[in-house]
Amino acid sequence: MSAFIDEAQVHVKGGDGGAGSVSFRREAHVAKGGPDGGDGGGGGSVWLVADHNVASLYGFRDHPHRRAGSGTHGMGKGRHGKSAEDLEVPVPEGTVVRDLDGEVVADLAHDGDRWLAARGGQGGRGNARFLSNRRRAPAFAEQAEPGEERWLDLELKLMADVALVGFPNAGKSTLISRVSAAKPKIADYPFTTLEPHLGVVRFDEHEFVLADIPGLIEGASEGKGLGHRFLRHIERARALVVLVDLAAADGRRPEEQERILVEELRRYQPELVSRPRLVVGSKLDASDPDLGWSGMSVSALTGEGLRPLLGAMAALVEQARAERPKAPRFVVHRPEPAGVAVRRDDDGSWLVGGRQAERAVALSDLTNVEALEYAQARLKGLGVDRALSRAGARRGDRVRIGGFHFEYEPDDIQGGDQELGGRSRR
Repeated sequence: MSAFIDEAQVHVKGGDGGAGSVSFRREAHVAKGGPDGGDGGGGGSVWLVADHNVASLYGFRDHPHRRAGSGTHGMGKGRHGKSAEDLEVPVPEGTVVRDLDGEVVADLAHDGDRWLAARGGQGGRGNARFLSNRRRAPAFAEQAEPGEERWLDLELKLMADVALVGFPNAGKSTLISRVSAAKPKIADYPFTTLEPHLGVVRFDEHEFVLADIPGLIEGASEGKGLGHRFLRHIERARALVVLVDLAAADGRRPEEQERILVEELRRYQPELVSRPRLVVGSKLDASDPDLGWSGMSVSALTGEGLRPLLGAMAALVEQARAERPKAPRFVVHRPEPAGVAVRRDDDGSWLVGGRQAERAVALSDLTNVEALEYAQARLKGLGVDRALSRAGARRGDRVRIGGFHFEYEPDDIQGGDQELGGRSRR
């Protein structure tokens, strides 16, 4: 039986683009055929997509790598390489995606929500693309752009209509097993349930999802026990059922249990206290008749009180659904960094950032003189030389753009804008 996994890591890798082709027409009776190198195909991107058919992050436990296909290279006679298809990686509804610094980059809360996790590399242009009045026989093409790759942390917050909240051994697992097809582990000792369980409850014309959350202890909101891991699964529930034990082994009265549980919810997330909720006494069959409990009570063992409880749950769910309109499907976009950014690294070198500048050198074959001149002109057109000058770069300073390194050489003769030059290497 597959285990429930609510935390995992995934390594995503976009496919590499295909390289452009350097080719010239070679036909009979054509003395000087022009360039006809085709473009390389683009690499596939990796998308994380929320899917209601996926229950947990179990599929990432032993196989965390997800890689899209690469584009094929261009060829002569204007034949372009084939682009690879995007890879869609299904994740459960309610999956929160974080980078390795802990920053939330996507919240895939509803079925169909999608996020671009790793962009595929762009295919290089063939030499036919560089034909111009000044350049009649371009002997260079763009190289393949590598796809993005990164590690991501995935965290699942269950999507349920009703969450059962209570102390360990309060009877939550027994209750959900009686009213749904869920089969959690049940035993007569605390912390039997160490992972959440979901069950679909059908009552008359109503249908809703019920979550059995592992038992809370006092101080769970401060992280005691596995408090934070358990409490996060309550965040998205539409309604709460606070289950108090009418036959608690420690003799704690139901009112005291309710007070502590509600306070833990308030400390963890104040909004949870205003969520629609029921307070229900469990283990009615084993309770003391003189206990004085006047609230709703049930016995999951004998079935007493179950129908009134299910009716009350259904009413809460209907109310909550009416107050919260269904969220539309959406795509989570990552904004493109605009312009060129220059900063000083710890070793004294200058780092030039910006997708366009990085692509200008990543796609160029810098061992080819024509390609190098084209890349330099492209960088100057993007304002890289001007940005370095304004940042205070001096002759001989080391400059890095992606994997490209060169020594900065200002144009002292003309006295105008600075020129990118000097010795370069990857």
